[in-house]
Amino acid sequence: MNKTYILEDLDCAHCAAKIEEEVGKLEGVVKSTCTFLKQKLVLEIDDEKAKDITKQVKKIVKKLEPDVEVVEK
Repeated sequence: MNKTYILEDLDCAHCAAKIEEEVGKLEGVVKSTCTFLKQKLVLEIDDEKAKDITKQVKKIVKKLEPDVEVVEK
């Protein structure tokens, strides 16, 4: 299953890479891709973990980039 998030106000390519790396370590995440120019985070995840993933993604993004809003697409 794929899940897409818009990262509003993401203004740092290095931060996008850190978000991609940290989210990629979450249990249930098969693949994590964060595109800085499109301000988009796309995850390939296990279906059973879908509900838990969103909360964890928001927590990681707030920790790394407090001004970024995570919008589930």
